[in-house]
Amino acid sequence: MPKQLPNTDKRQRSARPVDTFLHRNQKVHIPKGYIAIGMITSAHGLRGEMKVELHTDFPERFAPGVVVYLGVELDKVTIKSARPHQGQLLLQIEGIDNRTQVDALRGVWIFVPEDEAVELEEDTYFVHDIIGLSVQTASGELLGTVGQVLFTGANDVYVVETPGEKPREILLPAIEEVIKEVDLDNGILTVELLPGLLDE
Repeated sequence: MPKQLPNTDKRQRSARPVDTFLHRNQKVHIPKGYIAIGMITSAHGLRGEMKVELHTDFPERFAPGVVVYLGVELDKVTIKSARPHQGQLLLQIEGIDNRTQVDALRGVWIFVPEDEAVELEEDTYFVHDIIGLSVQTASGELLGTVGQVLFTGANDVYVVETPGEKPREILLPAIEEVIKEVDLDNGILTVELLPGLLDE
């Protein structure tokens, strides 16, 4: 099971649509029929270039001439240029040529139509597929529900929200030793808890 399990730009979405997910404790709304491939984080320079936090395993989809959509309003724009920069992407969009315009787009998500999702190998998923799954151990013990996915660089982490009067969060690394089965049809994620994962 590859380490990029829970990325945003994954194979075709399951029949269990999820319209929102949490990113750094903020709700991100995904328009129906679209997938998120990046988020604008800040301006770079004075001439309209912007830093983009990637949420795709395929940065090459940000190519000059490609059409993408900004925000929940799905404003249609065309990419003018793109280049890698310190783990992010420096992007320029046609019609945006100054820092003030970019500053107004900080925090805006970049979407593409779902039918443009890249077909990946088995055991790779939309982050939307993972959010909302019930998490259980191999013995059937219910742990909670995946509330968000953290992108750490080394491996992604599933944040499981436990039920009950005093809910807490369990952080599960998305690695082969922990994630044993993803059953999208039944909405169940089966895991094996490594020593220390449930420690306070």
